[in-house]
Amino acid sequence: MATFAELKKNLKKDYTGLTAVKVALLGDSATQLLSQALRGAAWAEGLDLQIWEADFNQVERQVFDEGSELYEYEPQIVIVFQSSHKLLGTYNKLKPEAYSSLASNRLELIGNIYSQLSSKLKAKIIYFNYTEIDDAVFGNYAGKIESSFLFQLRKLNYELMQFAAPFADFFLCDISSVQNRWGKNNFFQSSIYINTEMVLSMEVIPDVAAKTVSLIKTMYGRFNKCVILDLDNTTWGGIIGDDGLENIQVGSLGIGKAFTEFQYWVKKLKNRGIILAVCSKNTESIAKEPFEKHPDMVLHLEDIAVFVANWETKVDNIRHIQAILNIGFDSMVFLDDNPFERNIVRENIKGITVPELPEDPAEYLEYLYSLNLFETISFSNEDAERTKQYQVEAQRTALLKSFTSEDDFLQNLQMVSLVEPFNKFNTPRVAQLSQRSNQFNLRTVRYIESDIEAIGIDESYAPFTFTLEDKFGDNGLICIIILKKESSDTLFIETWLMSCRVLKRGMENFTLNTLVNYARANGFKYLKGEYIPTAKNEMVKEHYQKLGFEEKDGYWMLDAENYTDKKCFITTKN
Repeated sequence: MATFAELKKNLKKDYTGLTAVKVALLGDSATQLLSQALRGAAWAEGLDLQIWEADFNQVERQVFDEGSELYEYEPQIVIVFQSSHKLLGTYNKLKPEAYSSLASNRLELIGNIYSQLSSKLKAKIIYFNYTEIDDAVFGNYAGKIESSFLFQLRKLNYELMQFAAPFADFFLCDISSVQNRWGKNNFFQSSIYINTEMVLSMEVIPDVAAKTVSLIKTMYGRFNKCVILDLDNTTWGGIIGDDGLENIQVGSLGIGKAFTEFQYWVKKLKNRGIILAVCSKNTESIAKEPFEKHPDMVLHLEDIAVFVANWETKVDNIRHIQAILNIGFDSMVFLDDNPFERNIVRENIKGITVPELPEDPAEYLEYLYSLNLFETISFSNEDAERTKQYQVEAQRTALLKSFTSEDDFLQNLQMVSLVEPFNKFNTPRVAQLSQRSNQFNLRTVRYIESDIEAIGIDESYAPFTFTLEDKFGDNGLICIIILKKESSDTLFIETWLMSCRVLKRGMENFTLNTLVNYARANGFKYLKGEYIPTAKNEMVKEHYQKLGFEEKDGYWMLDAENYTDKKCFITTKN
């Protein structure tokens, strides 16, 4: 974790080329140093947080006065920090009969803040939850009496989570977990608070900033999608090739327990949708043996999307894994107990995350917890199927090698696509795909669920979703198109994004055929496309040109009336 001094140095660095994000920071306590830390932490993630900071303790005035500086600034993200210490001050001024209503009153205020901001600004809101304060008035009995401050505080955090759950544009930043990690005496220092109104100590400000920036960068499509595991002394204790199956350390006894708990954590990541891969210097059959035969293994071969075990360098093997998965190195985390291997990978693969695992395996998990490597702002049922989808992709790749003609291969796949508008069932996946897709994304506009819901009922838009299924399995929803009715004869392609898992199967042709058919049926003559370059989407730089669009004034135009359907081997699913 960077220190505050190190984050402050980042403020002097070049922000040219970083993604600019307008942020408003509202707090009921002093936030000047937090603002600096947020900006410094964001620089390391490729973000230029352009922060407007409200005056001290002006949260409600800024939110409920529509003529305030907040609305004049028009931020994309609003961070609201209402502290437990100020809440305690409110509690102290209440009459005893009102103590039990503290949590409900505060939650009502939070709801009003959210409603006002979401309706008037259409900004994403990040709200800090409440750290614990035990005023020791009731001692241990505080957990049994509703009028105690500690009871109300815990009730508020619980109800805050319930409140946040249905709103896709309301995000909780869990600073309570930061306090748990640091301890209250390190998190909060009363002498500093009394003199400066700062409730965060200098030591924890970088951690709170990192926690907040991890949410923001995820909103902008920057998060880890894959964990690559070394095996010997990382996934289990010992060396399988030397010690043999019966002597590796995994199970419920001794140090084996640490490796078992590590595997449970990795398994939960896989169930959440994180791709698991193996990269081991080993003979493949020997490396697979524990997954197949050891009774105490939590992870099994069906959990692993790509399994690479040989005597090549780990750098080469990770590059091979990346080529199969077709995701960026900056979406990958490599876990290896060997410092030499970690350094070689860091030096040769730009962007990959390589944590400095502790020497003692018993400390692996607590260290990894603290890094928050797998932040997310959404979850869908399709996430749990991701490993199977990548395993099936390997089968398709193997089949391709048996065909001399690509057309014959594509026809043999028996592909079908379900084309639908946005609806309540696909909205979570649509939002998630917009957040995840970086390479095949022509304009790289990010959407959250509330954005998708609004577009779905707006008659000035024509949204489409595409699935892709073949004889090997269902890839799920893999393509999103949002058409904006720009004029009486032109449809502007506001968004065209697609999962890279289905490249080279003719999905681009099928999609364009569908769009042209819609345009003709609804009296539109032209499709208008735009390519906005990013650091990751160069692969679609010539997308429109290849599909027959003609460049005009910085855009790409297609004459729908004179269009001839392009060849593809995908049929529409009824």
